[in-house]
Amino acid sequence: MPSTVTRSSETGAPRRSQNVRRFPIQLFCLVIVLCACSGVAAASAAAANAPGHIGATQRLAEIRYQHQAYRSPRTSSPKVASVPPRTPITGEHTTLPVIAQATGTGGTRWLKVMLPGRPNGLSGWIEQGGTIERITPWHITVSLGARRLRVYLDGRVRRSFSAVVGKPSTPTPTGNFFVQETVILGADLPGGPFALALSARSNVLSEFDGGPGQIAIHGRDLLGGTLGQAQSHGCMRLATAAIDWLAARIGPGVPVNIY
Repeated sequence: MPSTVTRSSETGAPRRSQNVRRFPIQLFCLVIVLCACSGVAAASAAAANAPGHIGATQRLAEIRYQHQAYRSPRTSSPKVASVPPRTPITGEHTTLPVIAQATGTGGTRWLKVMLPGRPNGLSGWIEQGGTIERITPWHITVSLGARRLRVYLDGRVRRSFSAVVGKPSTPTPTGNFFVQETVILGADLPGGPFALALSARSNVLSEFDGGPGQIAIHGRDLLGGTLGQAQSHGCMRLATAAIDWLAARIGPGVPVNIY
């Protein structure tokens, strides 16, 4: 269930509900953008990242305590990242897509997982101990050229939504990402009523309004924009009915392919 963020009518400052961290809306000022679609180079990049067969399910690892991610499945390998057990905004358990597995020396079981943050497309090996296996039947793809988001369930298209996408000056990264966490926004916050924070980060803006330039999919409250047009700073804005539908079904770890 998404976590809720409200705003105090007395102070005007965001106020979190129980067990939810304060929500910095600037994290969600960037998402799904039309990136220099004209030209052979852009077309080639899009083709390279276009999804092939969408599998019926995706294996996930729910992190129960702090893990270290390594370049290869052994602790002597260089560290890639530190993986906290909780997400930074909502505080729910970190959940990562699993893309490979291996058995190391001494019988230690390892999982290769996708990781959030920079550089985009980061992955690493973590020990399987201290994780819980999950499975999701959901998958999201985004066509930047068509400015359309498609939602798959069990490998088949369930819904297709038109979106407001970013201007060419703030292009989105393409590649394979995932939903890091789902947030409920207060009615008076831009981008509501919901936001799906992705593992991707902008390659153009290292920060935006104090945030890390995190890519997200969210609503149009207090922002507007015409569906099917490139008018945002990079955010993919959906109609209220569309983001409501997504937020009710899409949780942490769901794969998102942007091409």
